[in-house]
This record gives sequence, structure tokens and C-alpha cells, in this order.
Amino acid sequence: MSETKKIAVISGDGIGPEVVAEAEKVLRRAEELYGYSFETEHALFGGIAIDEKGTPLPEETLKVCKSADAVLLGAVGGPKWDNNSKELRPETGLLGIRKELGLFSNLRPAVVFDCLKEASTLKPEVLEGTDLMVVRELTGGIYFGEKFRRETEHGEEAVDTCAYNVAEVERIVRQAFEIAQGRRKKLASVDKANVLETSRLWRETVNRIAPDYPDVELEHVLVDNCAMQLLRRPASFDVIVTENMFGDILSDEAAMLTGSIGMLASASLGEGSFGLYEPVHGSAPDIAGQGLANPIATILSLALMFRTTFGYGEAADAIEAAVAKVLDEGHRTADIAVDKSKALSTSQMGDLIVAAIQKA
Repeated sequence: MSETKKIAVISGDGIGPEVVAEAEKVLRRAEELYGYSFETEHALFGGIAIDEKGTPLPEETLKVCKSADAVLLGAVGGPKWDNNSKELRPETGLLGIRKELGLFSNLRPAVVFDCLKEASTLKPEVLEGTDLMVVRELTGGIYFGEKFRRETEHGEEAVDTCAYNVAEVERIVRQAFEIAQGRRKKLASVDKANVLETSRLWRETVNRIAPDYPDVELEHVLVDNCAMQLLRRPASFDVIVTENMFGDILSDEAAMLTGSIGMLASASLGEGSFGLYEPVHGSAPDIAGQGLANPIATILSLALMFRTTFGYGEAADAIEAAVAKVLDEGHRTADIAVDKSKALSTSQMGDLIVAAIQKA
């Protein structure tokens, strides 16, 4: 029996509880097949925490997360809380938990399954071979810079400050280089160095670090050009590293290459092996409780957890292979189904994936 790993489980809002429930089925299947031992503890976060605890990020939730080896998160937010004050918005909880847990890096893989090429808005021949990873800096930049408003002779003015220091850039870039070493050894560093001083510092830091990774091919790409190239030649990218806001936008663009945002996993990492894993999609309150949600992104997030935090690569491979097998057999949830009348429910898709997980 392997060492017991503790996972903080945060179902969150909307479809979060539905998709997390399917990932937990996969977790138990992995225990059976590989002899792993997992201890899970559920905690409140986001809108439901606002309703029940008066804050999106309760202290007891932070305690549960900090005592865990990894966190599995469903989704947070919804229109119910859109008009709340800043302190009582689910999104504020997301920024807070990243800071409190020291999660400075967000990994978003975007893989196009052959059987789902037709679900994308791009031509299949453009998508051929697309398998990329966006590495986004998560705790710096304009989202976390000083913000204020002031009166001027032309009326009210709003200011958002974008700031980065060398240490923040270096830690995310080194992580991206190391990820690239384990993939196809290509790294695209994305900035706006022709205009922004923070981007010039970013590029200088990347160039200083690059000789430490001679086996990785480095390319500098301006952010606007990267946005275009993701649509023109997505398969040419391996690992993309960039700052917070650029990464937010580009990773969503990369997500849509796959045909559905319901297919994509993500990891938020800090120092060491700890990570928070969540699907890229939101809480989709319009379909919550109807069994329509696609659980694949959450299940693949669990596979990412196995590989990245626990080093359980064999199980991660088995989970990913099971997802591919079920999709190749033509099984679809509503978001990726051509014939909606034949779409599977959330739990049906989860059950098929669990049944398909086999030990090599």
C-alpha cells in the first residue's frame, strides 16, 4: 500500500459538484487498480461559501488546502453574485487562494483529439498534431498591481499598474523551460517588448536564463502575433510561457482550438509538488443540476494531478487513454455531440471512462 495522499476537494458552484463527483469516481478506480491511498476532505469555496460563511474564501477552507498535498477544484461563480461588492465576489476568492497557497504558475494543456477535429471551428488540417501547453504567470502583472481612480480636468481616470520583478519572471520561465525539456523541447516566450517596459524586462530575463537550457529551442513572439499564429499554425507550438493577462487571454484562445472548453484541464502550481487542479470551464449555472455538463476536463485535471504532484505517471496515462478510448468509440456529452438526442449525461460519461481505465 502506497503512502496516503491528502486531497482537498472543492466542488464550488454551478456544475462544479457534478463534474467533481465524476473525478472522484476515477480517483477511487485508481486506488483499486494501483493500490494508491487517497484521503479526501471537502471544503466550501466561491459563491456557496459566500452564502453559507459570508466570504468566498473561509479560513477553514484555507486550512484544509494548506494541510493537503493537492487541491481539486470544480468551478466557482455565477450571476447570483455578480452584483456583490468586490470582497464578496467568487473571483476575489480565486485571486486570494492563489496568493495564500503561493500558486504562481498556471498550466493549461490544449490537445486536439483526432475524433473531435470536426468540433473545432478551424479546419482539421490546421489542427493536425496540435498538442501544446500554456504556462501562465499567475500572481503578478496588471491583475495584482496597484489600482486607483482619480479626478482629472477631463473627468474621472482609472489606473491599473502592471509590475514584474526579475525573481517573478525567472521562476516562471525556468519552470517553462523544464516543462519543455520533458516535451518536444520548444519554448515560445510571449511578450510585448516593442511597447511595454515589463515585457522588455521579461525578455531580458528569458535571454539570460536560456543558456542554462541548451537543449530547448527558444522563440520570442509578440502577443498579438501569437494570437494570430495560434489560429494559423497551432501545431507548431509546444510550450508557451507568458505573463498573467496575456496568458489569461491566450490560454482561452488555445482552449477553443479543441472544440469545447469542457475538454481542458489546468494546474496551478507553486514551489515544490503542491498544486491546485481545475477544469478550464466555468460554473455554467444555466445547465447546473441537469446532468448536461462534460466531466472530461475535471477528469483530465485529476490525471494532471497524478502526473505532476504525485508522480503517478502510469495512472495518469491510463486515465488519459480511457478518455481517448471513450471518445474514439463515439460517446459524447451535449457540448461535443453532433446529435444532441444521443448525448450522454455527466454521470454516464464518467461511468464509461471509469470502466475504460485499465492497468497496462
